[in-house]
Amino acid sequence: MKITLLCIGKTDDQHISQGIEVYTKRLKHYISFQQIIIPDLKNSKNLTEAQQKEKEAQLILKQISNLDYVVLLDERGKTYSSMEFSAFLEKQMIGSVQHMVFVIGGPYGFDNSVYERANGKVSLSKMTFSHQMVRLFFVEQIYRAFTIMRGEPYHHE
Repeated sequence: MKITLLCIGKTDDQHISQGIEVYTKRLKHYISFQQIIIPDLKNSKNLTEAQQKEKEAQLILKQISNLDYVVLLDERGKTYSSMEFSAFLEKQMIGSVQHMVFVIGGPYGFDNSVYERANGKVSLSKMTFSHQMVRLFFVEQIYRAFTIMRGEPYHHE
């Protein structure tokens, strides 16, 4: 299985970028992982919230194939413990999912077209985090999930 993290906008905080790099390198030992960054929209100040979500949706959907299993990182998504999330990923691998795409949307969330395409939604917390922080937390959780699957000592219950 291959995992892609699809994000709107670049991470401009050096500390967060470095943290993401650390876990991305660690993930290479377990799975094919990539992060795709869709550039922020130009002149977004001239767009309504709905227009911005629609334009971002077009860019997101261009990156997704019909065969991809798409999971949105969304505040209304299902919450998992680290153990449950690991079991969820393992179930997808056993179920022959070839490519999972996790999507972090823009500042206003997702357009309905993206919700309609998605296979599921995951929430990292009831708290709100910056889009940049979510990337780091999520990549760490993917890494944690694979160490749990392998019975490695990274995760403690």
